[in-house]
Amino acid sequence: MSPSRRRALACAVALALSAGGPSASLSRAAHASPDVPPATIAQLAAIDCERVSATQVREVLALVPAPRIVLLQGSVAVVTMEPFAQFLIGMGYPEERLRNPADGSSTYDSFADSAALAGALAFDYERTGLEPMLIGHSQGGMLAIRVLYEFAGEFHRSLPVVDPRTGVAQPRTTIVDPRTGGERAVVGLHVAYAAALATGWLPRVLLGQWSMLPRLRKIPDTVTEFTGFDIPNDPIAGNLLGITPYEPTGSARVRNVLLPATYSHVALPLADHLPGNPAAREWIDGWHPGAALPDDLADLRNIVHASDIWNSVRRHWCIQAQRLLKVSSY
Repeated sequence: MSPSRRRALACAVALALSAGGPSASLSRAAHASPDVPPATIAQLAAIDCERVSATQVREVLALVPAPRIVLLQGSVAVVTMEPFAQFLIGMGYPEERLRNPADGSSTYDSFADSAALAGALAFDYERTGLEPMLIGHSQGGMLAIRVLYEFAGEFHRSLPVVDPRTGVAQPRTTIVDPRTGGERAVVGLHVAYAAALATGWLPRVLLGQWSMLPRLRKIPDTVTEFTGFDIPNDPIAGNLLGITPYEPTGSARVRNVLLPATYSHVALPLADHLPGNPAAREWIDGWHPGAALPDDLADLRNIVHASDIWNSVRRHWCIQAQRLLKVSSY
């Protein structure tokens, strides 16, 4: 292109912006930094996200933006994810970022449309600049993994943005990335952390979820960290003959955690009792990978996966906040 043509094109773009055309709306949608006091930003910058203390959660992270967490319940919601939401709230996570914008509940139906959920997460990311987290129990874990595949473009070439308050799809399949100010497709977006609790192949067969059978234990690159939790000889999950470990298809960090055989498949979300137990809370606050559970806490229901998940949640909360406020190289 000749210099004169480049100058003409630049003038045309400038005119369109000044006239308030489509490009202008994209430009003005660039994310503005949240109103966080400089002292808090300095404290946030000093946190090692691999070792976030209870004090740092209370005095620093509680004052900065938090990612959306979607808690997906099992197919037969005898126990929903509400008790697990209460566990996270009790440990210091902002309640508003756990609640469904549509109805205010803190547990999501695992029979939801994965494409619509992906579109709703894109809507949230466009407004916050924070990558979401997905935690699913049983079939909810399957849906969490399916959303990862939606973002990978496995089921649809494009995905509409969905307003999570109404569930209505918008007439667009792109968002303005608040980190760059540039337009990008919903397909290709990323999740910070995802976890699946006792998600097995047998219910996928019984419910006719054939498309997920070959994908159930393979985690795509649309998540930074994924943890799969299994109970040995879990008849509901269908692993009486053994457990196939989760593995990455590429660069995702994937962990497999074997829970105590005494744990109940149905009761895994019941963790709301843990924050109110001083000894349990102290241990959970200090938990890190490889930490040995003391004998006096060994019989405390669901403390193993609750501790592991809280560690991942607070780490990615810290990382996302540091990235949003531009105080780290993450």
